[in-house]
Amino acid sequence: MGVVGKPNVGKSTFFAAATLKDVAIADYPFTTIQPNVGVAYLRTKCVHMEMGVKDTPKNSRCVDGNRLIPVKLVDVAGLVEGASVGRGLGNQFLDDVRQADALIQVVDASGSTDAEGRKVPPGSHDPAEDIVMVEHEFDLWAYGLLKRDWERASRSIEQSGGKIMEYLASKLSGLSITFADVEQVLLHLHLRTEKPSQWTEDQLLQFVVQLRKLTKPSLIAANKADLPSSLENIEKLKHTGRTVVPCASEAELLLRRAAEHGLVRYVPGDASFQVPDVSKLSPAQANALEMVRDKVMMVFGGTGVQTAINQAYFGLLGSVVVYPVEDETRLSDKEGNVLPDAYVMKGGSTALDLARTVHSELADSFLYAIDARTGKRLSADHPLADRDIIKIVSSGKRG
Repeated sequence: MGVVGKPNVGKSTFFAAATLKDVAIADYPFTTIQPNVGVAYLRTKCVHMEMGVKDTPKNSRCVDGNRLIPVKLVDVAGLVEGASVGRGLGNQFLDDVRQADALIQVVDASGSTDAEGRKVPPGSHDPAEDIVMVEHEFDLWAYGLLKRDWERASRSIEQSGGKIMEYLASKLSGLSITFADVEQVLLHLHLRTEKPSQWTEDQLLQFVVQLRKLTKPSLIAANKADLPSSLENIEKLKHTGRTVVPCASEAELLLRRAAEHGLVRYVPGDASFQVPDVSKLSPAQANALEMVRDKVMMVFGGTGVQTAINQAYFGLLGSVVVYPVEDETRLSDKEGNVLPDAYVMKGGSTALDLARTVHSELADSFLYAIDARTGKRLSADHPLADRDIIKIVSSGKRG
């Protein structure tokens, strides 16, 4: 998952709040030079209570009935206009975001930073302009990759009887784009695949735009939502048709660090927090927590950081969480650990995909799967559903 946006909008604060990883955070543009890579968590209701068992997680955590599953988060350098031709840290940004399945675009909802990330009076800049800029620069960069030798390549393909879909998929494979993705977009745009040399520049750009929407879906983390000038902008952003999540990254970071030191009880994504012992708080800490409660939790029902991560996986990617087990009656592995693992699978994944994720040998010797809830046998192409508990049966007798 990529965390993107222009400079100085709070991307690094969002990243630090989600991962508790120490990163450079400052009130000026281009604080992030190299990409920050860390582990955040996808939050979902654990199945152990439904199944009436006590779980013993191994690859994830279960806190207050919530399964927290580690996911990779990448915070990349800020993007400015002209990045597609190398301005700012643009080329680096675009290289860093290649492999992301989806993007969380952080914007300054308060409108207190201009297009370059410099401080301006709150409310004086329209964050919707930043969204368009980031998307456009990504599109221009991908367009540049194709345009570079398009005339020669398209004519050569026509003369040799080659397949333009195969060429495009190969050319864009570094962006995690597949042949099926290319085919879907070409069909959607009704482009003549037998005459690619006749495509106009506008058609080629439209191809790139649609491909980005399909393969790099994004949502908007409207950061600094707790500032007075943000509320009106958040409503405007919602009218763009994009998924918009109000966020207060600084509040989330404060709560995460306070929880780490035992000052509050808080699980990422909670709508509130508790202070077990007020006497342990300094006056400054108590005041800060009270502000978070009044200006963030009571207004938005949470800080929005965990909501953005969950929305990216469950909403944009249609992901499902699946629990593989080796003993379908006890819901355990060979060592007796109950519901030990939880895997985040892309929407549309099958039982065979799960076997491949758990261990390549399981996929190679796959026979069938078993739904632990119903006891039914499942074929290799059986689509997985969220909260499935699955046993994989193979000829190698693994799992």
